[in-house]
Amino acid sequence: MKLCIILLCTLAICHGYKILGIFPFHGKSHFVMFEELMKALARKGHQVDVISTFPLKRPYANYTDIVKIQAPEQLLNNLTFDGVAVFTSAEAGYIVASMLGNPLCEHLGSPEIQRLLNPGENRYDVVIVEIFGAHCFAAVGHVLNVPIIGVSSSALYPWAYEYIANPENLAFAPNILLSYMENMNFFQRLYNFLHHKYNVHVFRQASSIQTEMIRKYVSPDLPDIRELEKKLAMILVNSHSSWNGIRPSTPALIEVGGLHVQEEGVELPPSLEKWMNESKDGFIYFSFGSMVKIESFPAKYLKIFYSSLGKIAPVRVLMKIAKSEELPPGLPKNVHTLSWIPQVKVLKHPNIKAFITHGGLMGTQEAIHYGVPMIGIPLFADQFINIDVGTVKNITIGLNLDTLTEERMDEALNAVLNDPKYRNAAKKLSERFLDRPLNASETAVYWVEYIAKHGADALRSPAVDLAWWQRELLDVYAFLLVALLISLYALTVVVRFVFQLVNANDSAAHKKKVS
Repeated sequence: MKLCIILLCTLAICHGYKILGIFPFHGKSHFVMFEELMKALARKGHQVDVISTFPLKRPYANYTDIVKIQAPEQLLNNLTFDGVAVFTSAEAGYIVASMLGNPLCEHLGSPEIQRLLNPGENRYDVVIVEIFGAHCFAAVGHVLNVPIIGVSSSALYPWAYEYIANPENLAFAPNILLSYMENMNFFQRLYNFLHHKYNVHVFRQASSIQTEMIRKYVSPDLPDIRELEKKLAMILVNSHSSWNGIRPSTPALIEVGGLHVQEEGVELPPSLEKWMNESKDGFIYFSFGSMVKIESFPAKYLKIFYSSLGKIAPVRVLMKIAKSEELPPGLPKNVHTLSWIPQVKVLKHPNIKAFITHGGLMGTQEAIHYGVPMIGIPLFADQFINIDVGTVKNITIGLNLDTLTEERMDEALNAVLNDPKYRNAAKKLSERFLDRPLNASETAVYWVEYIAKHGADALRSPAVDLAWWQRELLDVYAFLLVALLISLYALTVVVRFVFQLVNANDSAAHKKKVS
């Protein structure tokens, strides 16, 4: 019997694909999605090699960390309140390219990655790379001559649409950097268009240096970074129509929103499980994600949190605080802090009443998955639009740090705890979010296998090869306009000729009559 099992496992491995995943960005919230994607492929019997800043702490079958990238800075539990301002002080396109993308491309010169750039020795079937700021790593797939699959931990940023020629209908689809809803008025549509195009331009300008970097570290014969981006066979994107709305898309854009929401390997400490079970009046979970340190917030905000949270007792509060010793004194007795919290287990617990969040997409999707209403306090990036969307859908009560007062915090807590419309709306949205032919993990695995089997051009849109003015049919409109003008001119000439001819005949007849 054991021999049969070994043989079956061996056959599964032999018929599996060999996949290389490259995820150089050092944001833990991004990597949780990529890790689950690679684990899902490994569970299916594929051999996955991973380059990242987050190697697994425990061995996982068919999953190998081949290169650990040294993070330029620690983002895990290290982003202070003042540090948040950096992410909101400049254009998103510039920040993502120059601060979170370009520096990572230097790792292409590392000896470990250089050894991978040999098509004869490294026979991969697919290369998967993160689509965020460091698109230079697509050069690895290009050199190995295998399909390149992009994966985005958020809905697409404005500059990523052109890589697979995904339609941009800015008339009703706001870009994720703005807090606009689908039904925009004229001025919102105008600003949506200008903001989108401006950030695309800024990103392209700031990231153009990656062309020099790939030619320096990989090969001088490589195409520029813009052409390399268009080599993508498809993009797996962390979005879903139930949350992100209806948007035009090509077959090469595959929605896998919520892919990271998995409980495998997530352990719940017995002491925390006991605390949640004993919270008979329910509890609220309070976290600003894996990066932001709540304890670094100015005293005026912490005072508001302390006062409002203390008033809801006997309802308890579970708070994620990296360094609780840095909190000022006066923490209410109903608040329990921990430096690390298995979030999916907490959000799944039957005693949870609500989630206080900064609106990060991963945490938001986890709350949607388990039908938990939220109080949202956005800090940067797509958190504003996430909270605004949740507010429109009645699953979130949005607050703003600039206008936050104790009274507003009290009102939000009372509403989310006592008004059933928020929990009912969250449960309904959860049903829509999870109602799919295949779950997010199965969908991602299916399409990765599809590209590995059928090749890089299987889902490629012909529009990728067209210039932007051709895709928008501007040449056709120009031709029709010129044709119309020529026709009008010709018609004018004919009418004028006929008119002159008629006048000439009338004049001749008149002269003849007079004579």
